[in-house]
Amino acid sequence: MSRYVSARVVQLIFIIFFISIVAFLLVHLLPGDPTLAILGPNDTAQARAELLKQLGLNRPLPVQYWTWITNVFRGNLGISFLTHQTVSNAIGVAFPIDLELIIVSQLLAFIVSIPLSLIAALRPNRLFDRIATTSTYGMLAVPTFVVAVILVLLFAVKIHIFPATGFNPLAQGLGPNLKSVLLPSISLAVGSVAIYYRLLRADMIATLQEDFITMARAKGLSTPYILIRHALRPSSFALLAGAGLSIGSLFTGAFVVEILFQLPGIGFQLIQAIDSRDYLVVQGMALVAAIAYVVINFGVDILFTFLDPRVRRG
Repeated sequence: MSRYVSARVVQLIFIIFFISIVAFLLVHLLPGDPTLAILGPNDTAQARAELLKQLGLNRPLPVQYWTWITNVFRGNLGISFLTHQTVSNAIGVAFPIDLELIIVSQLLAFIVSIPLSLIAALRPNRLFDRIATTSTYGMLAVPTFVVAVILVLLFAVKIHIFPATGFNPLAQGLGPNLKSVLLPSISLAVGSVAIYYRLLRADMIATLQEDFITMARAKGLSTPYILIRHALRPSSFALLAGAGLSIGSLFTGAFVVEILFQLPGIGFQLIQAIDSRDYLVVQGMALVAAIAYVVINFGVDILFTFLDPRVRRG
């Protein structure tokens, strides 16, 4: 077990190193010149050359990368060219919003998908299973931004239950905070419900055919007890893998929802930084989002070793 974890940690370090290189090089492929956005009407060839020297953008790329990555190891992700705010502070403001969106949306997805999967797998190809399967097909086909627009139209414009845009921090109260994140969270949860339902339903149907389930039934154990205590755990591996990919992708994949609902999360600020050619903000946020993605999936891999004895033996 310790060798497996050590090997995975070494792989994680190499992956993060590769991610840092890609994040650094990608922003240099962006079209445009950041000095034009910074200088504005004061743009001249001499002022541009002086600004490039001050920012260190006239140095060779390996030197720029080494300067940037050494500062990253010190916890300094740089300062925005335009807002003069540190990238760390910008991420500190944006990250809790993304984290709350992910937590609320995934809780909603699990609360809906797990009971649906258990009931459908208990009687496959019956009426309930067909209705649930058809509904999740439809949910999977509808884009997130369409779901968001429909929710805003119904619950913000027509019924006036939730606000259409904006974010209320948790410091302003739990009620206003949940009201501001519930519609975006539901928009993100719809696609996750469809994926989680299909993964868990397929595995549950296979698990319920196993001999140990037949033995549990022969002992007279109740159906809910068998489903939750005996069948759910060995059927949850594909669900956990799907959840790891889904949760990791939401750190930047939620930018459409954040733009529609005007939530200043990482995705929202990342799009703004790309539009303004704010290189250091793009580098820092892309690095943090990518590291969050691989660390979450690393955690899921480690979790598999505790849930499945076959992985430990392997």
